[in-house]
Parts: sequence; structure tokens; C-alpha cells
Amino acid sequence: MAAATVPSTSVTDLALAAKAAARRLAAVPSATKDAALHAIADALEARIPEIIEANARDLEAGRENGLSEALMDRLALTDERVRAIAAGTRAIAALPDPVGEVVDGGRLPNGLEVRKVRVPLGVVAVVYEARPNVTIDAAALALKSGNAVLLRGSSSATHSNEVLARIATEAASALPEGSIGLVGGDRAALTELAQLEGIVDLIIPRGGEGLKKAISAVAKVPVIYAAAGNCHVYVDASADLAAAERIIVNAKVQRPGTCNSAETLLVHSSVAADFLPGAIAALRAEGVELRGDERVRAIDPSVAAASESDWGEEFLALILAVRVVDSVDEAIDHVNQYGSGHSEAIVTNDRSAARAFQLGIDSACIYVNASTRFTDGGEFGMGAEIGNSTQKLHARGPIGLRELCSTRYLVEGDGHVRA
Repeated sequence: MAAATVPSTSVTDLALAAKAAARRLAAVPSATKDAALHAIADALEARIPEIIEANARDLEAGRENGLSEALMDRLALTDERVRAIAAGTRAIAALPDPVGEVVDGGRLPNGLEVRKVRVPLGVVAVVYEARPNVTIDAAALALKSGNAVLLRGSSSATHSNEVLARIATEAASALPEGSIGLVGGDRAALTELAQLEGIVDLIIPRGGEGLKKAISAVAKVPVIYAAAGNCHVYVDASADLAAAERIIVNAKVQRPGTCNSAETLLVHSSVAADFLPGAIAALRAEGVELRGDERVRAIDPSVAAASESDWGEEFLALILAVRVVDSVDEAIDHVNQYGSGHSEAIVTNDRSAARAFQLGIDSACIYVNASTRFTDGGEFGMGAEIGNSTQKLHARGPIGLRELCSTRYLVEGDGHVRA
């Protein structure tokens, strides 16, 4: 039996069960883990009506509570989305098992054989907001990488998370008991989870700045923040303007409630008059509200005036801030001042400008002539992701299988002693 998701079980008891499971799970063969993931994927597809019914209850409550359109979109599960989650789970099963992978090593001059290998972290806790898909994505990534997982979703997705965790638990019954735990409770329970030093090995908050601050204020457990995204697209002087228009429309419109959608458009002054009228029309045709600086408004006075706060805002909606700059260096300075370190894009045919942007921007993902919407574990070939880290230690960018591993050194000798 893979886990028991009993709401009355205390957070500490769930974590202790996960700790015991993690010790056993670390040695489970790849074939067994992969079979469990395939069983989860099959069960998800077989129980779509049950999942949709539970999700409908959350959506109804969300409407009554006035959730924003972006949060409602994140919360919603459809037949197509559930099948995509199942496909992502199978994709994770098909990936190479990171556990035991040799990172480095060789024979020392004294004859000792040293290998640096990947090993599971142990117990990984994931705290997330109104994204029920994370329940399965996080569980699948954790199990494949040999970790037990504790899942703490938001109250707005209670029914969805419960049914998804139950399905995963029942389907993965061949794995050690306690491998999956669903944490309930109030803010006190979250504090308890974040302070289980020595039991929980890592906590990953996936959500907005409010969640990040709540965790950082109380955490004793190591944390990787899957943080918010204030992403930029910069259209350089040498850009293919038709390609630039396609890129900014995609980056803003394709799914505006996600952390990898663009929130600010920067345009070089030498192409602003040629580029902005068409781009503004294309964005408005998709329902985008535009907020520009004075140089943008000189080109199109109907654009609303941007405030200082707009440059640092993660709108998560069909709103875009627009500014004209005079150089790639000015664009870099703007991104580094206001960005969140998530994903940034330059559209250019000038390799030196592209290189300057790549070297000058302090973010996890830098794109040249491509949309920021590609920052995603699935798009990067990871099957799925737990989130996108904007930190610089251990993991940066999409958090996939390897990012859920640590390393250890395996040393073999032949009666060696140190002189």
C-alpha cells in the first residue's frame, strides 16, 4: 500500500511514515517505480468522471468565493487536461532513472575507486496553490526519483487534490506504505510541516509571493522556492518584427495565468514606430489591456499610462506593460531591476546583442527568438515539473527528476589505510 491520505492523521505522523518509506523507496528498482507510474496514469484515465465531479465542486466554490479568472483557469480540470496529466506521468516513467547515475569519478593515484552518484533527497514536501495537476506531477517526479512525497495543496482545490491523491495512492500500492501523503489542516499545519527538521528533507512552495513569505517566515527545513514570474520580451533593433509579434502574442496570450507568461514588452526605439502599432492591434484583438510609458503613448495615445508598480507586477492576466528603450543594455538593466529571475526573451538577428542579453540577464531561463512560455518541465523533456526555481543553489529553472536528487561518494578500496 503506497500511502494513507487520512485527513485526521497528524502532519508529523504523515512525515514519519514518509521518512520510513523513503528509506525503502531509495532501493526500489526502476521497473517497479515505472510500473507504479503507469498504474497511476491508467487509473487517472479510468476515473476521469470521478475527477471531473470533484473538480466541479471546487470550481463552484471558487466562483462563490470570487476567485480570479487566472486562478479559476489553474484550478479547472477537463477531460483533456486529465489525459495530459496521465501522459505526463507516462513520460516521466519513460525517462532514465536518476538514482545511481554516476556524475563523476575515477581511480585516484593511491588506487581508490571513487564514484559520485545521484541519490534521492528522502522526503520532499510540496506546497502549492490552486493547481490540482501538481498533485500528480509532484507525486510522479518524487516517486521516480526515489523520494517519498508530502503534498499540501490549497483549500480552493481540496476536493480535486483529495481524489487525485487517493487515485495515486491506490494505483501505486506496490510501493512502500507512506510514499505519498496528503497534508490537510490550517496554517498551523503548514508551519508544523515547514519545521520538521530532520524528518522532511526539502520543502518546495509553488505559488505567489504570499506563499513564499509565509514559508520563509517559519521554515526550518531547507526550501527551494518555485517562485513567481515577472517575465519580459525585448524586441531588439535587428529583430524580425513579424516573428517578434508572434512571440509576444504567444508569450502573453497563450495562457496568461501561468508564471512563464510575459508581463512586460520592451522595444528598441529604432523599431518602436514600425513595430508597436501592429503589435498593439494584435494584442488588443486577443483582449490584452496595455499600459505603456510616455514614448509608447506618443505612438498610440489610447494606451493607458503605466505606473511604476506595473513594471514589477506579475499580472497573471491579459495585461501587459510596454516600454521603449534605447539599447540592449537598457533592456538588460530594466529586466534586472524589475524581473523575478524567471524567464526572459530577446528577439534579435544580432548575435552580439543576443550574447549580451544571455550574459547580462540574471534569470533562470534566457530565450533568443522564442517565447517564454517554453519554460516548463514537459517542454524541456522532463515529463513534468514541480515548479521553476529562481534560486541559484542546487536547482535553478524547472525542477525535475535530477533536481530532486542529491549526490554521495562511493569509495572502494583493497585494504587501503591512510598514512
